[in-house]
Amino acid sequence: MSSPPLRIHYGWIVLVVGMLITFGALGLARFGYTVVLPAMQAGLGMQNTQAGAVATANLAGYLALALIGGALASHFGPRRVISLGLAVAGLGMLITGLSNSVTVAAFGRFLTGVGSGASNVPVVGLMAAWFAPKRRGMASGIVVAGSSVALILIGPLSPQVLNAFPQNGWRACWFIFSAITVLFATVGWLLLRDHPSEKGLKPVGSRPADAILIVGPAKLEWATVYRSSRMWRLGIVYMANGFSYIIYMTFFTKALMVDGGYSAQAAGNMFMLMGWFSLFCGIIWGTLSDVIGRKHALLIVYLFHTAAFSLFALYPTPLGFTLSAILFGLTAWSIPAIMGAACGDILGARLAPAGLGFITLLFGIGQATGPSVAGAVADRAQGSLLPAMLLAAVLALVGAAGTLCLPTDRRTQPAHRKRLDHPSKREAVDESVL
Repeated sequence: MSSPPLRIHYGWIVLVVGMLITFGALGLARFGYTVVLPAMQAGLGMQNTQAGAVATANLAGYLALALIGGALASHFGPRRVISLGLAVAGLGMLITGLSNSVTVAAFGRFLTGVGSGASNVPVVGLMAAWFAPKRRGMASGIVVAGSSVALILIGPLSPQVLNAFPQNGWRACWFIFSAITVLFATVGWLLLRDHPSEKGLKPVGSRPADAILIVGPAKLEWATVYRSSRMWRLGIVYMANGFSYIIYMTFFTKALMVDGGYSAQAAGNMFMLMGWFSLFCGIIWGTLSDVIGRKHALLIVYLFHTAAFSLFALYPTPLGFTLSAILFGLTAWSIPAIMGAACGDILGARLAPAGLGFITLLFGIGQATGPSVAGAVADRAQGSLLPAMLLAAVLALVGAAGTLCLPTDRRTQPAHRKRLDHPSKREAVDESVL
């Protein structure tokens, strides 16, 4: 008697597509700026302060959509918002590549940020719908690994494009990034689904006795998100990550070339090294947070970031740069993965995208501030970016201290259950952390 064919749960397809979305929304749309920055600065005649301002424009666009992107996804469905947002990000990258002034470049980067915020925040929150609580950290970690894959590819490949087109290589890079991002937006539109019920399924990792949750158009209780004291504390801690890591990532390649004497190819290879070490960081730390709790996992990660940024600033040698890249890579995307899982823990699957959007608003404030401040610090230091990296280390340490103010995770099943979706179905919400 032949055994039935092995069927893959559609949640895993959603997870792979989520990685592609992150690849485009963050790996190309945001971190692509890092590898093309030196050539783009030369092509447009930008100082460090202006380069930081252009990066801030991108992050301001991300900030503008971070809050309402998650809310729109909860209302209209993640698939529509994610796909449209990623297409807008691709358009923004095209405009960036066509720019002939700092102003136009800033507009292109702003539009890219708008699309990134509309796609990245909901795709991480979508994992709360497709994966049961015991698998959410792992799922969020896999999704954010898309950024690592991008670093691995664009680190060594972008310098080759730049060398092939000495005058306009940075434009060619943006055109390539744009085409790939639009392709992934199309894949998202075709394959993403808003909820397992659309496929007649339960979330991955659900118990056999669990019923299929049918999601209806019931009114969402937004006050549940904004009145949560834990969500506010989580968001403030997240802000420190936004400020610190974006300084490191924005100026990583430029700092290696200016303060370390690296060539563009050597700096790109170091960027690739970081990517390889970051490939499984979200999975590892997201899964670990499922075991030891979100609070303790966040504390450890922030300490890793503090050490990585400090090494770059205080030990500017090939060994120091390498150790810094490895330490950051080991934990690079783990904080967003943990935050996405935490929002699902606190608010449930239906409101998780809105909750993640809310704390990403605070995260975005830190992001939007960091590059401009760092660029100004670098110009005052006669072009050296080491003081800016030290500033990033200080803010990461502040984030570590902030995690101590978070309540310890509560693993008990809440007694009170609050209706979030279809009137005939209910989803548990941990009222003790609101």
